Amino acid sequence: QVQLVESGGGLVQAGGSLRLSCAASGISISINTMGWYRQAPGKQRELVAQITSAGSTYYADSVKGRFTISRDNAKTTVYLRMNDLKPEDTSVYYCHTLGLLGGYWGRGTQVTVSA
Repeated sequence: QVQLVESGGGLVQAGGSLRLSCAASGISISINTMGWYRQAPGKQRELVAQITSAGSTYYADSVKGRFTISRDNAKTTVYLRMNDLKPEDTSVYYCHTLGLLGGYWGRGTQVTVSA
């Protein structure tokens, strides 16, 4: 059974930092594409950052230079380091995986950035 469990969200002031974690089970994160998405109230879910099995990364323009995605294969955990947070980064952040077993979502973790 595939499970993704996010943690690390919270309330932070603008300019602050957070590190989100996504603990995966039932899959090998080294061969799957792992991604972080976010969804703010009334908006569509959007891709924030992604890392492929080859280690290639993708970032949305809005977070380039501020967010970093990484993974620890031994811990089967994917991270999203978020620096210089802005109020517009406030969203529920979801972990996603895509591989041979299909696509799966975590339940999300709330990030709130105050001005």
